[in-house]
Amino acid sequence: MWCIPEVTQDFVERMEHVLDLYEKPYDRAQPVICVDEKSKQLIANTRTSKPPKTGKPKRTDYEYQRNGTRNIFVAVESKAGFRKASVTKQRKCTDFAKFIKRLVTLPRYRDTKKIHIVLDNLNTHFEKSFYQTFSQAEAAALLKRIEFHYTPKHASWLNMAEIEIGIMDRQCLGKRIADKKSLVRNIAVWQKIRNKRQTTINWKFTKQDARKVFRYEPAKLS
Repeated sequence: MWCIPEVTQDFVERMEHVLDLYEKPYDRAQPVICVDEKSKQLIANTRTSKPPKTGKPKRTDYEYQRNGTRNIFVAVESKAGFRKASVTKQRKCTDFAKFIKRLVTLPRYRDTKKIHIVLDNLNTHFEKSFYQTFSQAEAAALLKRIEFHYTPKHASWLNMAEIEIGIMDRQCLGKRIADKKSLVRNIAVWQKIRNKRQTTINWKFTKQDARKVFRYEPAKLS
């Protein structure tokens, strides 16, 4: 099923703002970080799997046990080849605010002038989450270091964190994971490998591409 956006003035302005942000040269003092989250169903085997043999893969029984779900926050600084993932029980306002705090207080961001964070429009992704989680002074101090940039509604594909999550799904999560401890361990190994390789995302979609795809001219939008 497709999600078809309405190409309004607001849609275009938000989209082109994010695309302009992506086109800027890498600046360690003003990093651009994309953030998103996804849920993962925890599933345990109920029968012992048969180990692989020559010419035959490992065999796992179709029966399984559901062990609830966990949320995974993912942040990716695409031009620097750095990502940070965190597993939480939920994805409420406080979970989001605490994840962003852990992110922006990492040593690599200690001396930044401003941290630019790209997000979709989920209702937890706003400044109010910080004031609900921290004291007035702490929330204000954290937000002073951050500038949020929101993708248009029905255009979360503009958030590069979705690309990183898709890669994480294929490389790390595409199997049965029984519990939070195993989930955290798998993600930590995956994250370490990608960060060591400094794997970047080569974003190629530009404003010029957008104007062709969505068939609009900014000057003619009302």
